[in-house]
Amino acid sequence: MKNSLVRSGLIAASMTLLLSCGGGSDSGSFNPGGTSGASSGTAFRGLSSNASGDGVSASAAGTSASDGTGSVDGSGVSDGGSSTAAAGGDDSGVGSGGTGVSTADAVGIGGVDGLGSIIVNGLRYDTDSAVFSVEDAPALQIGMTAKVTGAFNAEFTSGVAKQVVSAAELRGPVASVDLAGGSFALMGTTVTTDEATVWAQAPGLVGLLPGTAVQVWGLPAAPGVLRATRVDQHPASSARIATGTVQNLNTGSRIFTLGSLSVDYGTASFAGGIDASTLANGAIVRVRAAAQAMPGVLSAAVVEAWHTVPQTGSTPVQLAGVITDFVSPDSFRLLGTEVDAASAQITGGLAGAIGNGVKVEAGGTMAAGVLVATKLKIRHVPGTGGPASFKLIGPVAGYSSPAAFQVRGQPVDASGPGVVFENGTVVNLSNGKQVTVSGSQIVDGVLLAEQISFD
Repeated sequence: MKNSLVRSGLIAASMTLLLSCGGGSDSGSFNPGGTSGASSGTAFRGLSSNASGDGVSASAAGTSASDGTGSVDGSGVSDGGSSTAAAGGDDSGVGSGGTGVSTADAVGIGGVDGLGSIIVNGLRYDTDSAVFSVEDAPALQIGMTAKVTGAFNAEFTSGVAKQVVSAAELRGPVASVDLAGGSFALMGTTVTTDEATVWAQAPGLVGLLPGTAVQVWGLPAAPGVLRATRVDQHPASSARIATGTVQNLNTGSRIFTLGSLSVDYGTASFAGGIDASTLANGAIVRVRAAAQAMPGVLSAAVVEAWHTVPQTGSTPVQLAGVITDFVSPDSFRLLGTEVDAASAQITGGLAGAIGNGVKVEAGGTMAAGVLVATKLKIRHVPGTGGPASFKLIGPVAGYSSPAAFQVRGQPVDASGPGVVFENGTVVNLSNGKQVTVSGSQIVDGVLLAEQISFD
């Protein structure tokens, strides 16, 4: 694709950009609630695909913005529960002077690995002054996908969030479950799972029955396939949601397909920087339905460009996703974005494992619409597996026993025989104790702790 001389120059330029410093603080506790303010849902709808942050002030710390109607797109379509707020302090300890945080409007997209403040793709963001826009849930939780706009350092370990946007990718009744294949069908999409999938109200696929209404956060892979990062049960009466790659676009009939689902966008409004004239095959979109008149056909209320990244040069970007369109390490796609990882430092597995269907995290800078990756971490190889890790940082709350307490609102069970304690023992667990909890599984909504460190 590109010769090595050009690639080296791009990487050198990107590292120069990344070494400037950002800000932040180290006080308070994570609080996406804030105090009530006033703003229309329309202003925040643009957040989900506008990396420049147009229409949203990043200086809204300490306030929240919500129209109070549950509508987030200005169309009067209720999302069944959304919140938009600025966070308070968060005990994050990142983003202070001397961290080498880029001042650019960097973008990170992936599953939330932890809280305290938030951790996305292993990158811990200070959220002291971040504006949160969370649809389809009362608050951001582990396993939800999120798009974070804000500076981060060259090592992709710490950053300062300006905007955090999260919404479910799929919602509707489960059509079928494939236990052997580790997947289920929903809204015309094959939803695959792996060891990092968070099961909020089920012990896994074995507890998921056809007909159960769920909503899923996940990472679009090949057309008609989505890798689940979190699965929640949800009221069957809620409006349908579908996300995926546009195919079979018929502009005359105003119909396209997402997997095996036909979407009629004849009366739909558009968001995220696209409209009916720019909608194209290959685009990743999120569709909120007005109704589903018949199986297999969805009547769209809103069609929104989804998981978009800035195309301008030298913008730092970090993406998690499942590789598609693989040609070579210098030519594949993540979330529809072209990636060149020929010169990337590869961790988590062998370079030869990289290919279609492999889940990875890639970080670097944009150049002419291509993410030139400096680092790539392999997270899951089909048939082989991969590491899963969740982390909570904050005070113990709601403590009743080692098997039942919370950190950052996430239920934790630390009663297992293999739990490792640092700087204390199980008897030190009590309300208010500052801890860091690590684990690799969330089952029935509970994080099974493997290590607890007292701070």
